[in-house]
Amino acid sequence: MSNPESSPQAAASSTSPPSHAGHIHTPLCRSCGAPAAAPAPAPWTGDSPPPAYRPIRMPAINAPTNTAAIVLSPVPQPLPVPPASPPFAFQAPAKRIASPDDIARFKDSTHGRHFLGFVASLSASVHGRKLSDPLPSPPSPAVSALLDLISALSAFVASTPPFPHSSRYGNPAFRLWHEKLGDSVNELIAPITATAASPSDLAGAEVELAPYLLDSFGNGTRIDYGTGHETNFAAFLYCLARLGLITEPDYPAVVLRVFASYLDLMRTLQDTYLLEPAGSHGVWGLDDYHFLPFVFGAAQLIDHKYMKPKSIHNPDILENFSKEYMYLACVMYVKKVKKGPFAEHSPMLDDISAVPNWKKVNSGLLKMYKAEVLEKVPIMQHFLFGSLIKWK
Repeated sequence: MSNPESSPQAAASSTSPPSHAGHIHTPLCRSCGAPAAAPAPAPWTGDSPPPAYRPIRMPAINAPTNTAAIVLSPVPQPLPVPPASPPFAFQAPAKRIASPDDIARFKDSTHGRHFLGFVASLSASVHGRKLSDPLPSPPSPAVSALLDLISALSAFVASTPPFPHSSRYGNPAFRLWHEKLGDSVNELIAPITATAASPSDLAGAEVELAPYLLDSFGNGTRIDYGTGHETNFAAFLYCLARLGLITEPDYPAVVLRVFASYLDLMRTLQDTYLLEPAGSHGVWGLDDYHFLPFVFGAAQLIDHKYMKPKSIHNPDILENFSKEYMYLACVMYVKKVKKGPFAEHSPMLDDISAVPNWKKVNSGLLKMYKAEVLEKVPIMQHFLFGSLIKWK
């Protein structure tokens, strides 16, 4: 190898006059030789991308900043739902969260811990189960009533066609659909509370349950939907569990039948009325609308013999198994509505596909749900508190 000190470039540099440190040469006009108005750009130091650099993944405003903290946090564990006992004092729930201090208070509260434990319990109940698998026990009357509720809301879509609309988001017909929900919400809830062992104990429960349900399907004014609305549906289910209307043996049916039907309805609403993503994380989110189906869907795939997280890149697997596993259905939906290379429009999902097994995916998503949904003020400021989910 030649000695760099003996190269012609080195010799030329050794005989050239020394440069003046810190002196910036003013560029000259190529036409007249006069100094140009703009000074030369400062040399690249390596602290930022070079001028010609264009990242493959464009930076996002909402890119996660606490990834290390999420990775190091403990995995949320299943917890039993604390039962509520009569006599009940039902009340219209209200919003309470307005600051990070309020988030910390909710996170450390009894219902904050048990609500997250309820989500983890639902996830654990569907380990290794396909959507079409027979349920371990027949659906309870409350589960059947919940399915009837979602079927009724689906019928509202058929009777409320979208208006001619040229904008990308926000078909005004959704406001009519939401009005129908509001007009019939008490009648929709009544068959669920009627399944109680003593229905008279739950007289007036609609005043507390209805606001959760009304906020589970998006905002009728803004015509949008996001993970906050999805969380309110989970809170509605949590309230039913507190009242003893759904119990732990019902959890597989709650996920594989009720939540799967809810997800199908929401996809219909999103596509029919062009709901705007509420607080979307852009390319750094899992999905512009949902989070929980990824949690439950990863749980379904735990210990699967053949499908691994990287299998989401196989179109045949998505086509053949998306009707059995919520995670695959969500990935397929993302690929349908977003254009371009998957690694660019969905870098988070692309990164997750490199995780070695579904158990790690599921535990990581549970931690991420806690940090990126339940601990975010812009999302949780819409969460409701009443007598069943108390604010202390």
